[in-house]
Amino acid sequence: MRIGELARCAGVTIKAVRYYESLGLVTPRRLANGYRDYDEDDVRLVREIRALGNLGISAERTRPFLECLAAGHQHADDCPASLAGYRDAIGELTERIEALTARRATLMQHLRQAAHRNGSRIPSPDDEGHTMSDLSQLPADLPVPEDDGGADHLPGLAAPHLHLRSTTGETVAVDALGAGRTVIYLYPLTGRPDVDLPDGWESIPGARGCTTEACDFRDHHQELLAAGAQGVFGLSSQDTPYQSEVVERLGLPFAMLSDPQLSLAAALGLPTFDVDGLTLFKRLTLVVREAVIEHVFYPIFPPNVHAQQVLAWLRDTPAD
Repeated sequence: MRIGELARCAGVTIKAVRYYESLGLVTPRRLANGYRDYDEDDVRLVREIRALGNLGISAERTRPFLECLAAGHQHADDCPASLAGYRDAIGELTERIEALTARRATLMQHLRQAAHRNGSRIPSPDDEGHTMSDLSQLPADLPVPEDDGGADHLPGLAAPHLHLRSTTGETVAVDALGAGRTVIYLYPLTGRPDVDLPDGWESIPGARGCTTEACDFRDHHQELLAAGAQGVFGLSSQDTPYQSEVVERLGLPFAMLSDPQLSLAAALGLPTFDVDGLTLFKRLTLVVREAVIEHVFYPIFPPNVHAQQVLAWLRDTPAD
């Protein structure tokens, strides 16, 4: 067969066949007229070279496999030299993976350092204008959430028997918080400087502002305790390592509770919303006293002064 037919049968280009010939991997017969003549054995060799190439073994390093076939073996990797070729390729690939992993870790470290130093979110290539979005500031045109009645049923309900993991490493029982008032503010998702927020986040009423809300509770934490709160918790569906980074970066004096299964929402019928394949808590705050929900703040706006709203309620509503 001619070189074009060989290329079609083996699934490669004519240029590739000629390259294999230059390496001495394929040796066609010469006809009386000088044309190259290939047979089915050549097709098998070229297919083997292509298959090994798909595994990351270059054509130059396929010779042991082809020699195994030429020796009459059914498979190109039936020979010890072929197995050695696999091992060499695996070793080189392992070195490349380790080098790339180390490079990725270094890049991530630089990204986090730069992002945290600037206190901003890293823009993605899809962001129009590639502008930085400062998580500590709220946009002027932030949409206001409406009261959909999703929390009307909560006051007076017993706190459910749930144990949630805390960023302190402890497990907190929601129905065993103590006799005093405990403030639990539920939020959708706190942004991180090195992680993009879900698409359309700022257009969802009540979504944007978790960082500013956390900072407001941080800045008024001691006043909340002085006004009668025995404790403050933030709560979201993010996992504990994610929350721990936020606690450390923002210097929060209180712990976050992780509820990745939204168990509290299921137990109390809390309002949630979906975005980018995630189901998240809608922003609301519970005041729990003696294992009963005494008061609920919902909807919450603006989030950057919500701790002050809670503080005003505590001062205006002394515990009996």
